[in-house]
Amino acid sequence: MRLSNLSIEVRRRIGSLRYDRIVEKHEGPWEWSTILDGCDFIKANGRDVLLPVFVEHHQNITILRCDVSADGRSVTLFLKDTTHTRGPEEEFFGAGFVAVCDKLEGEDFFVAVLYHEWFMVETTRLD
Repeated sequence: MRLSNLSIEVRRRIGSLRYDRIVEKHEGPWEWSTILDGCDFIKANGRDVLLPVFVEHHQNITILRCDVSADGRSVTLFLKDTTHTRGPEEEFFGAGFVAVCDKLEGEDFFVAVLYHEWFMVETTRLD
């Protein structure tokens, strides 16, 4: 799925949404309209997800975990984005992110409502 293939009306709906993010100690909420033109969907376990990340960073993103809510209306992603790191020794301090994404009503894709840094730590899942 490509953002450019969506109707103008759907792109306006996305642009009117906000997402929470801390950027260099500046907290959101941020408006999707300010970043939307530089973004596009990524695939997360077969789902189209829109993150507040520029397209040129996509090649540096690895989805580490994708959890889907019981009702299928939200996904939580744990990911690694090595765009701004200079090697594996820096990944713990700057490459981890967590995103909570909700399905846009009437559509088959998800849009981030939260995108925060995350220290990539090993955890034991309680499945």
